[in-house]
Amino acid sequence: MVGYELPAPSPRAVELRDAMARFMRERVLPAEARYHAERAAAGPDDHTVPPVVEELKEQARAEGLWNLFLPAESGLTQLEYAPIAELSGWSLDLAPEAINCQAPDTGNMELLHLLGTEEQKREWLEPLLAGKIRSAFAMTEPEVASSDATNIATRIERDGDSYVINGRKWWTSGAMDPRCAVFILMGKTDPTAPAHRQQTMVLVPRDTPGVTVVRDYPVFGHHDQHGHAEVRFTDVRVPTANVIGEEGGGFAAAQARLGPGRIHHCMRALGAAERALALLVQRAKDRVAFGVPLAEQGVVRQQIAESRLEIEQARLLCYRASHVIDVDGNKAARDLVAMAKVAVPRAATRVIDRAIQVHGGAGVTDTTPLAAMYAWHRAMRLFDGPDEVHLNAIAKSELRQEPVFPSQRL
Repeated sequence: MVGYELPAPSPRAVELRDAMARFMRERVLPAEARYHAERAAAGPDDHTVPPVVEELKEQARAEGLWNLFLPAESGLTQLEYAPIAELSGWSLDLAPEAINCQAPDTGNMELLHLLGTEEQKREWLEPLLAGKIRSAFAMTEPEVASSDATNIATRIERDGDSYVINGRKWWTSGAMDPRCAVFILMGKTDPTAPAHRQQTMVLVPRDTPGVTVVRDYPVFGHHDQHGHAEVRFTDVRVPTANVIGEEGGGFAAAQARLGPGRIHHCMRALGAAERALALLVQRAKDRVAFGVPLAEQGVVRQQIAESRLEIEQARLLCYRASHVIDVDGNKAARDLVAMAKVAVPRAATRVIDRAIQVHGGAGVTDTTPLAAMYAWHRAMRLFDGPDEVHLNAIAKSELRQEPVFPSQRL
């Protein structure tokens, strides 16, 4: 768009961004070694949060770095939040949770804020905002192509004033964490309704009889602390008052939840890309091969330059999508969010991959954060909708547009 200009951040947004930078530099990055040591001591099957994370949460809250993702709580726009979320992406295991801006809780909190009843907000939203519990989002299923949400097979059947739920979910992020107290589950209430009115979302407390957390799925061999779980729901009974929004409104609710969630993932991915580039540059300066630093080799310089170009391009797209969300809402930003969801993880994985290459064998070990960073951001090209689904949506939107100037036909 000719003349498109992003607004300047408010003084408070600048202040919070600077505070977040200090928090990352002075608190979070120095705590990473302790976090990994505590995880290693507990073992991969222990999903209890390491004590250092709870300490960071207390420090962040004391510094006003808390719940910044939600405009109703923080007073920030999505565009103003973007640089703060980006900084948290430098340390994905620690920083997002330290400031209570971690997925999937942020999306669940947004959903409860938008559609929850007063009772649901008191019981679940308030403790989530306080960082006292965690939650999970149970949508993806192993038996169907979950990129098409209308495929969902889990049944939610009404029985008087209760719903009875039967189904199997996987990639239910957060479910392994013992602090996970509730699932937001999406299932099918009316298979005979129009395709986008068959689904409903309900709140399912973790301790409800019939809920079985089966196992954790590693990502490229790495078990996250919060876990990505397979969960079975067998004759699970919850009150109909646990519906979020309205019966049959699950698909629309999912789109409302995933819009901000997708752009927040993109914001954090930019931070990971920046960290990877910083590691690449430092390695290129320090490492000598064939008598000269790697930074003196043209091929490495080109990798550095290409990385900077891709990060800046991806950031501008992410920021524009954020601004449109602020000004015109999630629906108006849909295409831009889809573009960012494709472009930003692509850029991040390319930058991380170059950093791995320049680090040689060290790059694929856990002596640097690069291998874990690559695994997560490669997975990002699948979760919250695979690239192909977003590309198809972008193309369909483009095909609907009338050209600004008539094209010449052959």
